[in-house]
Amino acid sequence: MRRNVLLLAACQALMFSGNSMLIATSALIGYDLLGADKSLATLPIAVQMIATLATSIPASLLMGRIGRRAGFICGSLLGLAGGVTGSLALELGSFALFCAATMLVGAFNGFAIYYRFAAADQADRRYKPKAISYVLAGGVIAAFIGPNLASWTRDITGVLFGGSMLCLIAIYALSFLLQLLLDIPRPTAAERAVAGRSMPAIARQPRFVIAVCCGMLGYASMTLIMTATPLAMQAIRLPFADTAFVIQWHVFAMFAPSFFTGHLITRFGMIRIMATGAMLDLVCIAVNLSGTSVWHFSAGLVLLGLGWNFLFIGATTLLTETYRPSERAKAQAFNDFCVFTSTTTGALTAGALQHHLGWATVNLGVLPLLLVIAAALFWLQFAPAQRASEVR
Repeated sequence: MRRNVLLLAACQALMFSGNSMLIATSALIGYDLLGADKSLATLPIAVQMIATLATSIPASLLMGRIGRRAGFICGSLLGLAGGVTGSLALELGSFALFCAATMLVGAFNGFAIYYRFAAADQADRRYKPKAISYVLAGGVIAAFIGPNLASWTRDITGVLFGGSMLCLIAIYALSFLLQLLLDIPRPTAAERAVAGRSMPAIARQPRFVIAVCCGMLGYASMTLIMTATPLAMQAIRLPFADTAFVIQWHVFAMFAPSFFTGHLITRFGMIRIMATGAMLDLVCIAVNLSGTSVWHFSAGLVLLGLGWNFLFIGATTLLTETYRPSERAKAQAFNDFCVFTSTTTGALTAGALQHHLGWATVNLGVLPLLLVIAAALFWLQFAPAQRASEVR
């Protein structure tokens, strides 16, 4: 189990290295490839998230039949195809082809988002939050690999960010090789034959609803602000090196707490840790509204990353307590479909909000989402009947 957790953490690091590279560059590539109307600059990252959303359910159900290892390998092949397509898109100067590349990367992510669940599925109840945390901790490496690779390789091919696409191909190739080493048993025929409860029955559990709600709104809040940040920095003429620096420390803050978030959940409980995450997001908004220096962007996005970590790991842990082993494929698929529906909406909205209404509106738009999270956690904290696991 621990060997698999380490391999999954390495795969997670590679996935988020590619994602952080695209976060730092996609909006700028889109801006460069578009004509007069720049409001669609974040469309490539939104297309990526739409593809993740569309793939999340079939990916989970497929892995429920053929196993995690085979599913992850299929996903890596899609990522490789995305890197090749992205490189070709920049050579041809095609915005549509670049969107196709991010779509393939998004399809890869539709498989890779289950790394954390693959670790949790093999762990006992007490070790579960730690297994989830350790896999997400692999993203710490991504904080330094992705944005720095984007900055260092920006012009090496003579095409803007062409080198970044070549790095993306290498990242997915290495991910493919690591996944060959995973040792996760395929579901047995008996396990596949047990259907468990229906999805509506699972989704009626209040704890399930709150886990999904907090996961999707916390992720959407982070995506909305994070995706708009490169455009906001470009609007005030800050150099790309500063943008890469800000994204680097944001991604670091997203995953560095994972080394101890699981321990904090075990000691203080999921509700308190998730509430702390929501509070950190509120402080992020206050910092972002107070100024637009590199320091403000950096501090705000570090707080945003910390808040996302506490909310996402807490919500994932809470979710794993609401379904039986035979129900995990559909329950996890439903959760991640909801999460990436809200995340995609945030990414698609970010460009238009930033372009037409500005940085302050982007941040204020997150406040209602955080208020819903706070209300859900307050209800869960003070409704004792909902604290215990509802799986019977």
